[in-house]
Amino acid sequence: MTALARPTHGRMIGGVCAALAERFGTSAATMRVIFVVSCLLPGPQFLLYIALWFLLPSEEKARQAW
Repeated sequence: MTALARPTHGRMIGGVCAALAERFGTSAATMRVIFVVSCLLPGPQFLLYIALWFLLPSEEKARQAW
């Protein structure tokens, strides 16, 4: 598994779904569909997405840290 970082390419809004897709070995489209469907259920999914957007480093910053 790879480190969790928002990629610079292949992202739509914040890159959170693309980062999770890379981490778990699925496609970004699949992860986006899962996220949209999960937003139909009660819970803090949208707030979690925003929190991950700010907490996950971008791929460039993660490379610089190494």
